[in-house]
Amino acid sequence: MPLLTINQDTCNQDALCIKACPAGLIEFGTSGYPQPITDANELCIRCGHCVAVCPTSSLVHQDIHPDQCPSIRKELDLSLEQCEQFVRSRRSIRNYKDKPVEKEKLARLIDIARYAPSGHNTQGAQWLVLGNREELVRLAGLVADWMGWMLEHKPDVAAMMHMERTLAFWKKGKDVFLRGAPDLIVAHAHKDDPVAPTTCTIALTTLELAAPSLGLGCCWAGYFNTAATLYPPLQEALPLPEEHKSLGAMMVGYPKFRYQRMPPRKEPPINWRMGDD
Repeated sequence: MPLLTINQDTCNQDALCIKACPAGLIEFGTSGYPQPITDANELCIRCGHCVAVCPTSSLVHQDIHPDQCPSIRKELDLSLEQCEQFVRSRRSIRNYKDKPVEKEKLARLIDIARYAPSGHNTQGAQWLVLGNREELVRLAGLVADWMGWMLEHKPDVAAMMHMERTLAFWKKGKDVFLRGAPDLIVAHAHKDDPVAPTTCTIALTTLELAAPSLGLGCCWAGYFNTAATLYPPLQEALPLPEEHKSLGAMMVGYPKFRYQRMPPRKEPPINWRMGDD
């Protein structure tokens, strides 16, 4: 099958696919209809712009058929007020109900997160979902071990991050690392993938924003991921593929509290350099 197939009976020759292709891989052929350039198959990043922009569904990509692409429903568009509340009402959840999250909901969250943008459309994020309480407690204990190592060997850094106080809470039985969350989602990728850190960060952020729609809350597991990046015992304990590394971890669960208001944030410092200045 060729990279692109054009239905000439329905194509209106509006050139939208040509203009929308981010790599400039489509041109008008001698027939007057769009066609891929000579080396398009090797250069195409499979983003789907050409299929998505066509108003008559006349273009079929060898890997993306219009039938695979649901139509955008205008009635589901967010108003500005809805969008602002959607973003501003997000809370980092650190108190969870003693209730497991259904596997179907976790899978749905990851399914949504896979649509987050990634560099060159690599879609390189892979996922590890940890939901066994004993395993989570054991992994949190390794984070505590790492923090103890930091206090001994890197006291200046440990002091800056208030690790002594944090570790004291842990020793008193307070889970300050995973907050008692019933599940932990780890985004990981091959250690040599140059765009993977950004890919995983954006994907996890997307997952966190989607969580409230399923009645769930999230919080970045910063101590955990830092330890997973630096501390060999925790790296060895994580069941990741060989040559992969953790690039972000998110606690997930049912929030114990319902927040009623949206606190303010600092005013953004903006340096405007506009054409009309």
